[in-house]
Amino acid sequence: MINTAEIIETGTNILFVTFDSLRYDVAHSALEDGLTPRLARLLPGGQWERRQTPGTFTLPAHLAFFSGFLPKLPQPQQPARLWECRPPNFKQVQPETFVFDAPNLLDGLALHGYRTVCVGGVTYFSGETPLGSVLPALFHEAHWRPSFCSPEIESTRHQADQTLDIADRYAGRRPLFLFVNISATHVPHGHYLGTSIDSTASQAAALAYADTYVGRLLDGLATRGRWLVIMCADHGDTYGDDGFHGRGIAHPAVWNVPFAVWMHY
Repeated sequence: MINTAEIIETGTNILFVTFDSLRYDVAHSALEDGLTPRLARLLPGGQWERRQTPGTFTLPAHLAFFSGFLPKLPQPQQPARLWECRPPNFKQVQPETFVFDAPNLLDGLALHGYRTVCVGGVTYFSGETPLGSVLPALFHEAHWRPSFCSPEIESTRHQADQTLDIADRYAGRRPLFLFVNISATHVPHGHYLGTSIDSTASQAAALAYADTYVGRLLDGLATRGRWLVIMCADHGDTYGDDGFHGRGIAHPAVWNVPFAVWMHY
């Protein structure tokens, strides 16, 4: 069991990666088909957990994540939450959970000496619009440029390079909370199959591409200390499932997301 309270108390670095729009069935099939060998090597037991997201598109999902509500197992009994905002006095919190006395996780980690850094992907992290500034403003510093966004075929490579540069800059100075929103799995991703049509197949191809650079990122961070790693999708996407297209809807393809957490060093 991951004891996040102890991990944060000891100043362990944290990497939180969201694969934007990645469906659980796509992530699971890509793993089974050998398309993501680096993730297969990294994930606990070589598998993703199937969980259910608290939000059906990027903004509400990430606001929930940074408020303490990560994807839940599709079952009545839940493991201890990784982090939680200080609750009312009548509520009991499991001792493994990091309780932050702040309105969000980022402010809570700052109170424990962490530097919080965002490497954005999709435009909700771009700062280009008032709404696109909401999530980046939660962090001490936020990085985004067009080459990090899904239309760029090498987006994950650029994001991994940026993240490793940040890790180098703060190495040994203070604990880091690095957040990376992988945009490659968000539409458009048909270009990974040489088409303009997005599908589960092109999302799997996008994930196969991202696997190389996510693996390189984790290999690089392992030389820079001990890390708590959390990986999940914020939501899924529909590509004609039951006639639906897109996200922001109550459909199993949107609710069911991959999730994993482990210590990495």
